[in-house]
Amino acid sequence: MLAATTLGQASAQAPAPTETKEAAYTRTITERAAKIVGKIDGLKAKDSVQVRDVIADQYRALNDIYEQQKTRKAALKAQPQTDATKAELAKVETETTAALDKLHPQFLKKLSRRLTPAQVEQVKDGMTYGVLPITMTAYNDMLPNLTAEQKAQMLAWLTEAREHAMDGGTSEQKHAWFGKYKGRINNYLSAAGIDMNQAGKDWQARIAARKAAAAGTPQ
Repeated sequence: MLAATTLGQASAQAPAPTETKEAAYTRTITERAAKIVGKIDGLKAKDSVQVRDVIADQYRALNDIYEQQKTRKAALKAQPQTDATKAELAKVETETTAALDKLHPQFLKKLSRRLTPAQVEQVKDGMTYGVLPITMTAYNDMLPNLTAEQKAQMLAWLTEAREHAMDGGTSEQKHAWFGKYKGRINNYLSAAGIDMNQAGKDWQARIAARKAAAAGTPQ
C-alpha cells in the first residue's frame, strides 16, 4: 500500500514534458494570428480557423525567409571580406527581397478567398500594430487644417509603408518602415510651409490641456 501511494505521489509530481522549440513557435504564431482574427468585424465562425491558419502560415513563411537570410549572411561574414563576398552579401539581400515580394501577393490572395476587402485591411492593420490608423489620427489631430489633397497623399504613403511593414520579420523592422515614410510625410508637409517642430509643440500643449480639463485640474 505504501509503495503504491509513493508511486502515485511520484507520478503526480513528475514534471510535464518540455515543449519543443518548434511547438512553442507554432503556439506563439497561432496565438498571434488568433488575436488578429478575433478583431475582424463580421467574420463568419466557419472561416475564423482557416483565416487564423493562413495568417499563422504567413508568419512561418516570413520567418523561414529571414532565417535563411540570417544563415547565409553569417556564413559570408565569417569569410575574408573581398569584393566577391560583398557581392554575395548584396545578392542575399536582393534574393530575400524577391522572396518577400513573391510571398506578399500570395498571402493576400489567400486572405481574399475568405475575407472582404475591408476585413483584409483589418488583418493588415493587425499585423502592423495598427500604426496606420493611429498615425493618421495623430496627424489629423496635430494638424487640423490639412487639405484633402494632403490627407490623401499622407494616407497613400502610410498605406505603402504598411504593405512593406507586413513583411517585416520583427517589430523593429515593421516600425522602421513606418518611420521611413513618416519622414517623407514630414518633409512633404514642411515643403508646404508647415513648421512641424512648432506644430508638434502646440499639439502637445493641447493634449496636456485636454488631460487637465478631463481631470478637472485648473490651468
